Amino acid sequence: MAEAHQAVAFQFTVTPDGVDFRLSREALKHIYLSGINSWKKRLIRIKNGILRGVYPGSPTSWLVVVMATMGSSYYKVDISMGLVCCIQSCLPERCGPYQTPQTRALLSMAIFSTGVWVTGIFLFRQTLKLLLSYHGWMFEMHGKTSHFTKIWAICVRLLSSRRPMLYSFQTSLPKLPVPSVPATIQRYLESVRPLLDDEEYYRMETLAKEFQDKTAPRLQKYLVLKSWWATNYVSDWWEEYIYLRGRSPLMVNSNYYVMDLVLVRNTEVQAARLGNAVHAMIMYRRKLDREEIKPVMALGIVPMCSYQMERMFNTTRIPGKETDVLQHLSDSRHVAVYHKGRFFKVWLYEGSRLLEPRDLEMQFQKILDDPSPPQPGEERLAALTAGGRVEWAQARQAFFSSGKNKASLEAIERAAFFVALDEESHCYNPDDEASLSLYGKALLHGNCHNRWFDKSFTLISFKNGLLGLNTEHAWADAPIIGHLWEFVLGTDTFHLGYTDTGHCLGQPNPMLIPPQRLQWDIPEQCQVIIERSYQVAKALADDVELYCFQFLPFGKGLIKKCRTSPDAFVQIALQLAHFRDKGKFCLTYEASMTRMFREGRTETVRSCTSESTAFVQAMMEGSHMKADLRDLFRKAAEKHQNMYRLAMTGSGIDRHLFCLYVVSKYLGISSPFLAEVLSEPWRLSTSQIPQSQIRMFDPDQYPNHLGAGGGFGPVADDGYGVSYMIAGENTIFFHISSKFSSSETNAQRFGNHIRQALLDIADLFQVPKADR
Repeated sequence: MAEAHQAVAFQFTVTPDGVDFRLSREALKHIYLSGINSWKKRLIRIKNGILRGVYPGSPTSWLVVVMATMGSSYYKVDISMGLVCCIQSCLPERCGPYQTPQTRALLSMAIFSTGVWVTGIFLFRQTLKLLLSYHGWMFEMHGKTSHFTKIWAICVRLLSSRRPMLYSFQTSLPKLPVPSVPATIQRYLESVRPLLDDEEYYRMETLAKEFQDKTAPRLQKYLVLKSWWATNYVSDWWEEYIYLRGRSPLMVNSNYYVMDLVLVRNTEVQAARLGNAVHAMIMYRRKLDREEIKPVMALGIVPMCSYQMERMFNTTRIPGKETDVLQHLSDSRHVAVYHKGRFFKVWLYEGSRLLEPRDLEMQFQKILDDPSPPQPGEERLAALTAGGRVEWAQARQAFFSSGKNKASLEAIERAAFFVALDEESHCYNPDDEASLSLYGKALLHGNCHNRWFDKSFTLISFKNGLLGLNTEHAWADAPIIGHLWEFVLGTDTFHLGYTDTGHCLGQPNPMLIPPQRLQWDIPEQCQVIIERSYQVAKALADDVELYCFQFLPFGKGLIKKCRTSPDAFVQIALQLAHFRDKGKFCLTYEASMTRMFREGRTETVRSCTSESTAFVQAMMEGSHMKADLRDLFRKAAEKHQNMYRLAMTGSGIDRHLFCLYVVSKYLGISSPFLAEVLSEPWRLSTSQIPQSQIRMFDPDQYPNHLGAGGGFGPVADDGYGVSYMIAGENTIFFHISSKFSSSETNAQRFGNHIRQALLDIADLFQVPKADR
């Protein structure tokens, strides 16, 4: 009971002499320090808001303008062309500080200078937005930059040269443009041509033509109107209808996973590794709150939108019967922890001080050493977040809306993030091919009740010290969590470190409040619902086949010698592998970013093109000369790169058609064309994971410090999900998912086809084996 007394700020009892207060000086001290910390954060946010609001200006630049105006007045030069006198005449006379002519003159010059300064900022921002709307640089060949693009790059650098904060460029980013309907229809028909025979294509062409002429103009007007009014005409509808209104389980269907460094091990002490990782995450959150993180810049000069980072921490997806809601808090001072069927609350601060890694290690070790059993219904409680959303929403309302259940659920949902302490060990053993796949399965779904799938992310800690993430998808896309993960792994390895025995550096504070066990009162009716959700989740998890492997013959180093994009190289290899696997082509999804636009998220690149299918068919025939095959490959690669650029610059196909479909539903307009387009299954869903967004270390100096990327479940029941990371000059990691219930798919078989396809394409360029 000692910790219970420490946690109470004050107690009082009613006596015959009145109310008797018993104040805890230690608790009041912590309340005082917490209040000071909160006010510091508010002041920092106010300061950041001002600095961000006037970027690329600064308080110093304002002072320079004021001094220049006053200096010119001293030398009898009126740079305001009479405006200062006009402002001075408008000021009230004989009122307060305006009594003397000198004071009124100084004030009018300050007002004029501020106006000039604000006008300058506005012009700079509009000029920068205009410059960032130019995307011609993306379509120029590597090494053949035009003079116009060089001048453009110099102008962008000049306007953004002052050290920006994380959100400094947000108001300067252009809005995502709405493509024209004819352009979208043309690109759509071009994308499905290799998948349809002549009769099917003629039918689709007729539907598209009818839609373009009759229905689309009215829908497009509403969409253009929205693009004028909203910050981004896609993102809010995408978040709501694709993610939050989905009623199927998040596990496997939506959430994705991220792996640890797999070729090096910093420590095997589970609590120590977790202590360093959690400390690094809260350091990152502090930088995020203070906007000290540098914006991600393409080519080092073009800023990417940072808005998705706002909800990285303190965010939970709350289930609803019809739609979920993302609950985001401005701050959270604890994490929720799951271990052996029990839930705990661990404080991250002592007063206003962030706990050191050694303190956090001690707290997590206390949980690992705690022998108490789970309460009735507690062990599989998290299965509610793994099952259907409607069932979870109903159970939440019925059994978690009052009492200790509500308090404990709030402790989880209001946590900075969720931590899962697993009892099993996983690692990548190059000599055991199955080890990486088993590691991926553990991260993707675990045992279906040891991850809180509603949290923005769950930090997973295995018994041998290996880590991983399971991430909810609605709040952001993979590059955002990848940015955090790179910071955590780099900070853990190169800044925090460990002792010779594998523990965190420093000495723990034994006086810290220990982890608080969350209390539950789960009735039998609720336990039945929990078990039902668990069975749904287990059936889903058992059906997932995951095959992860490291491709070692070559990486981006050899691919660059082929003078092509590494991504295009892999995507064309996937088309060849899929045809060998299934004997046919399919609609292929590759995710690309639209973050060069404000609040941009993703767009689809339809990788199965007429050019790539022509190359695959020629490869399958086996009668073509290598020179002819190389020409076909280069045409396919150029086509893919061009489609990727179009998607990134707002000229994609699928988000435009999706938004037209949403408008048609609002207006009650039936469109056979849109209905068919939106129902087409993506039997091959792919995504490339960025390897390095933050240079925390030199990869040439530490070539083994490689993360293996991450993966996701298959989008279609009879399809594949493929995630890949071109992890260095000499290696590529692949994560392939499918379903055992489908007789058409086999993840390992497809993986073997991918290996062979990569080798076969490399052989076309006659690269000596010694270079691989």
